[in-house]
Parts: sequence; C-alpha cells; structure tokens
Amino acid sequence: MTSGRDVPPDVLIKRLSNELKEIPEIQPPEWAKFVKLGVHKEYPPENPDWWYVRAASVLRKIYLNGPIGVQRLRLEYGGLRNRGVKPEHFFRGSGNIIRKILQQLEKAELVEKDQSNKGRKITPKGTAFIDHVAHSIVNEATA
Repeated sequence: MTSGRDVPPDVLIKRLSNELKEIPEIQPPEWAKFVKLGVHKEYPPENPDWWYVRAASVLRKIYLNGPIGVQRLRLEYGGLRNRGVKPEHFFRGSGNIIRKILQQLEKAELVEKDQSNKGRKITPKGTAFIDHVAHSIVNEATA
C-alpha cells in the first residue's frame, strides 16, 4: 500500500486540499480573506483557496513529524522579514491560523491531542485519508 511519504509533497498537498474542501468541518473563517500568513509577509495570499492548502500542509506535517505543536508549526511557516536597510530577521508564522486549522482538523477527527501534551498527532482516520489520496495519485501516474 502506498503511503504519504511515497508521493511528491506538492502533488499530495494539492490533492489533499481538494479533498479537504469536501469536508464540512473545514471552512475558512470570515476574516481569512483579509489576513496575512505572518508578520514576515507583506501581502495576503493570492490563492483564494489558501486555507485548504495550509490545512493540507499542516495535516501532512503532522503525519510526517507528529506529535507536533503550534509553536513548532509556527517555526515551519515562518520566514525572514524585510526590515528596510536593517538586517533581515526570522519571524514566526501566524499562530492563530494554525490553531484554527488544528481545531477544524480535530473536529473532522483527522488529528487528535497527544496524551503527553506534546501537540497533535494523526488519528487512524487521518492516516487512512492521506494514504488513500496518495494511493490514488500513484494509480493515476501509472495509468
């Protein structure tokens, strides 16, 4: 059986985001169309479906590195901030966006809180969801 590690990440995240659109628990909040992804960004995202892409990316990161918490995910989605003539510094990504996505993924029962308070880990339903999408990608590539 194919796992989420066997397919390219960009293809998997794109397909996962399309699958996540069909889950009713995962919906962007009202403020999502006005927000930047972190203080290091200058503009909001151009992709209108960025919420689903970020949710798919977070789900994949939990699948690969779980259990993982909000602070470590903020590091993953951070970047260098342009501070004019001053040197660039690393800033973390938005914690509110990651927190809301994790709450929605918990409602959809794809992730759950770890008992040792180390963050979220993937559930068997989440693992099956990612593996099913990866398997369909491999089947399309070989067909």
